[in-house]
Amino acid sequence: MPEQPATTAIRTRNRRGEGSRLRDEIVSGAVALLDETGDETSVTLRAVARRVGISAPSIYRHFADQPSIMLAVVEQAFDELEVELRGAREAAGNDPRARLFAVCTGYLEFARKRPGRYRTMFGGLWMPDLEASSLTEADMQALGQGSMRLLAEVLGDCVAADIATSTDLSADAVALWVGLHGLAHQQSVTVSFPWPADISERLVVALAHLTEA
Repeated sequence: MPEQPATTAIRTRNRRGEGSRLRDEIVSGAVALLDETGDETSVTLRAVARRVGISAPSIYRHFADQPSIMLAVVEQAFDELEVELRGAREAAGNDPRARLFAVCTGYLEFARKRPGRYRTMFGGLWMPDLEASSLTEADMQALGQGSMRLLAEVLGDCVAADIATSTDLSADAVALWVGLHGLAHQQSVTVSFPWPADISERLVVALAHLTEA
């Protein structure tokens, strides 16, 4: 598949000690390509280099290969998701049920607002052969752990308030995430389906084992 055209930046050389700035610019350029095209195959070493305004070999000072750039992109996206979910939880006040629904709604909104980035976060063509790239199994397993812990926390608050009957927060948080992810995916690919207005509420009530309205 041919590469997507990318805007070539004119970049000022970093001063000594500003190498981390270039790394951040590389990641930002990769994110911009992904957001513009919605296609992770557009994030090639050459396309990113053109976007940032550097030569492709300069990337190797900061990233061993293309999968390591994509890992940085996905890690940043998960960080953004966690920040948004934590913000939604705090904005919902002190009611455990409201906080749970705020986090779940925030998750679905993130997926709706950033479809290309969200799709890439959970797989796609960028997923590397670990034996042929610089990435490790630990790199992949760490993705999304902060958001998963947050789901377990808000679910645990509901259990502590006697409005949820979960006896295994870890497993039920995973089940809740699977449900939210499935709904987010299906709503993105079956836009003409007549979704019930309260489908997300029904899903959360069932998977979080809520006991009262």
